[in-house]
Amino acid sequence: MNKIFRALLNYFIKGMLVVVPLGVAVMLIYWAVSGVDSALNLSDQIWTDPNTKKPMSIPGAGILSVTVLIMLAGILVTNVITDPIKRWFYRWLDRLPLFKFLYYSVRDLTEAFVGDEKKFNEPVLVDVSSNGVKKIGFLTQKDLSAIGLSGQVAVYFPYSYSFAGQVIIVDSDKVKALNMPAADAMKFVISGGVSGVK
Repeated sequence: MNKIFRALLNYFIKGMLVVVPLGVAVMLIYWAVSGVDSALNLSDQIWTDPNTKKPMSIPGAGILSVTVLIMLAGILVTNVITDPIKRWFYRWLDRLPLFKFLYYSVRDLTEAFVGDEKKFNEPVLVDVSSNGVKKIGFLTQKDLSAIGLSGQVAVYFPYSYSFAGQVIIVDSDKVKALNMPAADAMKFVISGGVSGVK
């Protein structure tokens, strides 16, 4: 009887290792997609049910409209908007301090992950103490001489189980490049060191 119980418990634990991460990932994706869709879904303000004359909400219309808007913006920026228009836009933006700060912060963060010049693509190991403690981070600036910090670099350290992190300035000789893909390094740090190493 004890042997059967141990076997059942073993099956339960192995099942949990499959079902829980899968369920959490699906729920998070569903929560994010449905949240964006409901926030940006304007179909109930445009269409009405012909029978009841009540507003009719179309699931997925919010996501579809955002996708189309992003695609149109990409086409415009690539083919239509010229450098003088961009310079005019940035001059206008400079007059709005709070909006400027938010815009540039979000733009830089977005470009760090999906832009032409991805910022988090150089995983490094940094010696942070004399006791041999090391941290994994991502080299974001290799030359800080413009702000009077020659010989030093900026390293971003993401927190485990979080989207937050911190930037630390360290001597360049304390930074060692890691021989692993950036995605695996990020996964290793975010997961608290339990995944990402193959």
